[in-house]
Amino acid sequence: MNDSKIINDPVFGFIKIPRGLLYDIVRHPLFQRLNRINQLGLASVVYPGARHTRFQHSLGAFHLMSEAILSLQQKGQFIFDSEAEAVEAAILMHDIGHGPFSHVLENTLISGISHEDISLLMMEQINRDLGGRLNLAISIFKDEYPKRFLHQLISSQLDMDRLDYLRRDSFFTGVTEGNIGSARIIKMLNVIDDRLVVEQKGIYSLENYLTTRRLMYWQVYLHKTAVGYEKVLVNMLTRAKDLAKQGKQIFASPALAYFIQNDIDAKWFSEHEEALQMYEELDDSDIWSAMKAWKHSDDKILSTLAADMLDRNIFKVEVHDEPITDERIGQIETEISEKMGIEKKDAHYLMSVNRIQKDMYSIDDDSIDILYKDGSIKDISEASEILNVALLSKKIRKYYLCYQRFQ
Repeated sequence: MNDSKIINDPVFGFIKIPRGLLYDIVRHPLFQRLNRINQLGLASVVYPGARHTRFQHSLGAFHLMSEAILSLQQKGQFIFDSEAEAVEAAILMHDIGHGPFSHVLENTLISGISHEDISLLMMEQINRDLGGRLNLAISIFKDEYPKRFLHQLISSQLDMDRLDYLRRDSFFTGVTEGNIGSARIIKMLNVIDDRLVVEQKGIYSLENYLTTRRLMYWQVYLHKTAVGYEKVLVNMLTRAKDLAKQGKQIFASPALAYFIQNDIDAKWFSEHEEALQMYEELDDSDIWSAMKAWKHSDDKILSTLAADMLDRNIFKVEVHDEPITDERIGQIETEISEKMGIEKKDAHYLMSVNRIQKDMYSIDDDSIDILYKDGSIKDISEASEILNVALLSKKIRKYYLCYQRFQ
């Protein structure tokens, strides 16, 4: 009998999934659901190739994890087979709690509970379905296992999640500068005092990785057109929810209706068993199909926002270095209410004011340790000749003003 399944991945080539626990996770309905959720939410509005899924990303991160484990074992790091399998299982499931359009729903249809919290609830469910075979994986995922470096491989500055998504997102967007040397970084990993370190020879790859990450954030993840499109989606869902509260009938699949009709937060999740089941039913298609109906709604605001989404009429975005003045906001609200023929108090549905900041590197959270031949260890910020830490850790804040375009 064949002892593994092989998947051909466009980024890494053939990925082997051993039969047994890991294959059972991939076959699980909650893992298969990730096929119906796009990795990059709405970035395809700018980069039409960016249609890859959370499922593909999870398999890629798993592949890198198996490479990392192998590389560490070859350097004499003692990792039991059971630990290797558990950390591979954990990385497979690290994104399992993502909802449609990734982060958009976290503050719109649900509040006060993150996709990480939901991932954990789902992992516990899969663990029950698989007869408790994920206990070790979950304890590593929660950083409760004595070998802390295993958790770092799942969640840290140099985790396999980031190494995969930067490579993969760069590949599918066509932003070729984003192509990091993941294989080289993995080969340079080592463990000292239960902490992941990178051998000195890997320093140039790391410099490339950190600058690449910055580029990918501003050029892809926080691209102003993608941000403008995301705000249309958020406002559309908010409007649908507010109309439902006023007792209006809003077309939606049963799963989406559940989140539109109820105010769902962490407390609600803990008290209502069906909340998780409903969440598990949700994927990108629930929202696209609802929009197609909402485009014909007799509510002018909802129908405008749904048409914006479907017809790619994206909010106009102004990026400022200073906070947007109340005067400017008032001016836009007046313009929207006049052109749309709606009350000024409702104009906020057709605009959005946000502060976006992305710290490239912060020594407290981001320390990446470089191991020298003499055994000494320095933070990347001290070790690098080109990474000016003062510059890298400078907090970049941008103020985005988004509003409805009128032809």
